[in-house]
Amino acid sequence: MAEVVLFHHVQGLTEGVRRLAAELRAAGHTVHAPDFLDGATYASIDEGFAAVKAKGPGAHDAWADEVVAELPAGLVYLGISLGVMPAQRLAQTRPGAAAAVLLEACVPPSEFGSGWPDGVPVQVHGMERDPFFGLEGDLDAARDLVAAVDDGELFVYPGDVHLFTDSALPSYDAAATGLVVERTLGLLARI
Repeated sequence: MAEVVLFHHVQGLTEGVRRLAAELRAAGHTVHAPDFLDGATYASIDEGFAAVKAKGPGAHDAWADEVVAELPAGLVYLGISLGVMPAQRLAQTRPGAAAAVLLEACVPPSEFGSGWPDGVPVQVHGMERDPFFGLEGDLDAARDLVAAVDDGELFVYPGDVHLFTDSALPSYDAAATGLVVERTLGLLARI
């Protein structure tokens, strides 16, 4: 079974993110779901960004580094939207990553100074017309990333919403999220 660290999106460690973690746990995986916003959740993306910004420059990266410092190598790094930044960075730069699952965001690997590490599988999931994923360049970055990785998979779902994997938000898409969970569990079973 895999050990996963799940980094939440900008609206916080919502009940929907907790449910996603619980689905992975129910399949037998160990899932850590740390909370950058100390229990706070936000009704909008803008409110969440304001809260993250208030913590200061570099705070999100420093927090993520502290979280994984206590965890063993061999982690699967899973991030949702804003949480993709530490998930992707740590998968690329912390030795021993088992895999990465990037939900609703992706940046070019050069953002973190190096290419994708050999032997580390990656999945990227997002909606084709999501204003933050499909229309802001993340989809292009995801295509480039999976093309450069031996075990890279890109899954693009029909739709135009962001944070579709969070069952606590109005943007939730149960059918697409079901596929995300199924495909993620498939990856976890392979590592």
